[in-house]
Formats: sequence, structure tokens, C-alpha cells
Amino acid sequence: MSVRTWGVVAVIVLGLAAGSAPLDHELTRAVGIAYESRGRFPYSWGGGHAALPGPSLGTCHGYHGATKPCPADRTRGFDCSGFTRWVYRLAFGADVLGPGNTDDHIRRLHRVRSPRPGDLVFYGRQNKTHHVGVYVGGGKMINAFATGTRIRVDDVTALADLLGYYHYRD
Repeated sequence: MSVRTWGVVAVIVLGLAAGSAPLDHELTRAVGIAYESRGRFPYSWGGGHAALPGPSLGTCHGYHGATKPCPADRTRGFDCSGFTRWVYRLAFGADVLGPGNTDDHIRRLHRVRSPRPGDLVFYGRQNKTHHVGVYVGGGKMINAFATGTRIRVDDVTALADLLGYYHYRD
């Protein structure tokens, strides 16, 4: 089954299972928004961190990527935390993650043992995270991975230091 077909099936299944609680509806929307974003936006270091969540020019401040010179200040897109902030803003109807980076965002969430599609998957160490994606089930996430890529689907094992899955609840 192709990734696209798998995504459509996942959204349908999630939609059928989402009738019981409002949070399920938001998580289902987060998965749908993430799938719709695949390939549409480039990775941009610092992108998505304007006053309002959404694609924006990035910054070269703090950039240590392999692509030289840094393209972020001329690339309108997202970094990983800017992408998840925007997805959750659209899904929840409010900027629930707020400004900041992955360390700031993880503090607004609760760790879960059994992730559900729409939860966030973080990498790094507690208090020193470096990557986040939207978990879509089946061991997959949709994320802004690195300079030179676009929003895409990756295995959650794409990075070796999986910290865990986190859930938003108000």
C-alpha cells in the first residue's frame, strides 16, 4: 500500500473512531493537516516561528546544517517545531503549543505510553530535545526533517534518540 493510500485509510479509520471525545476530533484533524502538508513546504531552520504559526522565513542564527551557505533566511517554510505548532494551531483552533522550540513545546504536553495518531513524537533528552514530528500511526510520523527536504513521512526510527510520545490536553 502506498504512503498516500495508507494516509487516506488512516484518516478514515481515525474519523470513524473519533466520535467519542472532542480531543479525538482535534487529533484526527492534526493527522489530516499533516498529510495534506506533505511536499508542500520546504524545511527552513527557524521557519514557522513568526508571531502567528504558519510558514515563514527562517533564520541563519544558530544554523549548523550541512548546506552552505545557510538558505533559511530566504526560504519560506518550517522547521520541525514550527511545523507541529502550525498543525496543532489549525487542528485545535488556538496556538496551544505557543512560541519557542521543542524544549518549550514538550513542557506543555504530557508523556504517554501508548501513542495515538495526532500525538507528537520527540527526540533527544528531557530538557534537551532537538526534533519533533506528528505521529500518524504504524510507526510513522510526518515532519519537517532537515534542510534540503520538504514536509514528509518518516519512520519514527529515522533518528536514534527517540525520547517518547506526548499528548496535548487542556
